[in-house]
Amino acid sequence: MRAQAEAIEDFAAALRELRESVGNPPFREMSGRSGAISHTTLHEATKGNRLPSWGTTAEFVKACGADPEEFRERWEAANRAVRSVSAGRAGAPRGDLAAGSAAESGAVHVAIGSPEAASGGDPAPPPPEESAAPAERSRLRGPAIAALAAAVVGVGTVIVLVAIDRGSGDGAKPAGSKAKAALSPADCPVQQTNPPPAPPTHKGDAAAFIADITLPDCTRVAGGKTVTKVWRLKNVGKVPWEGYSLRRLDVPQQADQCQTISDVPIDDTRPGKMVDIRTQITTPRKPGLCYVRFKMVDASGKVAFPGNRPVNFQVIVEGR
Repeated sequence: MRAQAEAIEDFAAALRELRESVGNPPFREMSGRSGAISHTTLHEATKGNRLPSWGTTAEFVKACGADPEEFRERWEAANRAVRSVSAGRAGAPRGDLAAGSAAESGAVHVAIGSPEAASGGDPAPPPPEESAAPAERSRLRGPAIAALAAAVVGVGTVIVLVAIDRGSGDGAKPAGSKAKAALSPADCPVQQTNPPPAPPTHKGDAAAFIADITLPDCTRVAGGKTVTKVWRLKNVGKVPWEGYSLRRLDVPQQADQCQTISDVPIDDTRPGKMVDIRTQITTPRKPGLCYVRFKMVDASGKVAFPGNRPVNFQVIVEGR
């Protein structure tokens, strides 16, 4: 049990460290980026009560702007530790564990140190700032008990509980669900909070926002139009920006959002120089507020400034 708990906690710590490195985005925001995993499941992955499935892990890593394959070997090592300890407790080889083939695919979690999972009750709630609305909380369902594996050891019986996530687990969210309430023109300008302090990915790198050259905050634009947004930034550090880009955070893009390319290229910029970054925006036909955020990433796709607020545009879309 100790080896199993350590493997799970070490993996959860790695996920927490990844999230911290990109400014600790809210779990609801990460869920919105994923479009496939609920915020409660993403939160559970960081608690260390159980090993998340590979599907959850991949979505978590992608929501942090990293490559899931960089975590594949680490997840597989933790999964082997969980399965080997569980099989040993049941007195049977790993291949004989009930639902063992499902464990191979990463769809099965062995619940330890989690009374909620063993009883089939609701998972522990997320922290206050991530709590679901009252109506949503009343519908949250915990993992269902999917299989019981029992092996006789002497005169006693050892039972291994294998839980498969349902409801608030790894299943895709219902079509059309939103990670957060839609913004209205009355919310403009949206005030961003500062992420936790964090050093740049490359020592000596630094950026400064200079101005919105076009479409300043709360500009009114007709629906169904294509317009050009231009930001002006300055390289105020000591690292050349080569192959950098602005990566959109609000993905996947929904039909009622402003449409842009996912990665806006930045011209190579030497230290001390300014650069104009431009992208085409196609507004939706439905009136409302388009609030879209980007993070600067380097040539390898890593977030360059995890401690900086995202670059954004926010335009009010009017009816045609």
